[in-house]
Amino acid sequence: MIKQQPELDEVPFWFDPLCPWAWITSRWILEVERVRPVRADWRIMSLAYLNLEQREGKGLSDDYRALMEKAWGSVRVCAAAAEHAGRDVLGPLYTAIGTRLHNQKRREDPTVIPEALTETGLPLSLASAATSTEFDQLIRNSHNEAFNEVGLEVGTPVLRVGSTALFGPVLRKAPCGEAAGQLWDGLVMVAATDGFFELKRSRDGRPSFE
Repeated sequence: MIKQQPELDEVPFWFDPLCPWAWITSRWILEVERVRPVRADWRIMSLAYLNLEQREGKGLSDDYRALMEKAWGSVRVCAAAAEHAGRDVLGPLYTAIGTRLHNQKRREDPTVIPEALTETGLPLSLASAATSTEFDQLIRNSHNEAFNEVGLEVGTPVLRVGSTALFGPVLRKAPCGEAAGQLWDGLVMVAATDGFFELKRSRDGRPSFE
């Protein structure tokens, strides 16, 4: 008798490539894919749109405002890539960009985007989208799909677990193997609880990309 594989649970995952916390959570969900019948459905959101437009730049320091202005670049390239090759390209492209930005600490390196495009087999011409507004409405549409549900008080990552959109989990370090699966199991239980809103504690460490 042929053993049937369990049906995969599609988990929409909204990310901005610039966010280190979303990056850690994204590495966790890839671990979950190894130990649970789960598949991440990668989608884009924009910290620049959230902070500069939706929140109207309120309460931002000059340094953070400057960072947000730059944040448009990588997510615009992701939007252009999805329009060019389909949304399935977002996972590999996010990994290629995120590895360079976060693990390799190359946030100020202008070669990150061209390298990531080459690694994922995409045309280098897509890099020009970083300074174009051509795909901004696509970004807003994808972003609003998540934030119309989860609210503007949060950031990235946002996941939809079952029918519930949630911010997080925010992790200092991505758990591996069965530990990743157990965290997923807990998140499923929380998301299924009627009326659940929030679990939170103050961060006590910097993100670890090891």
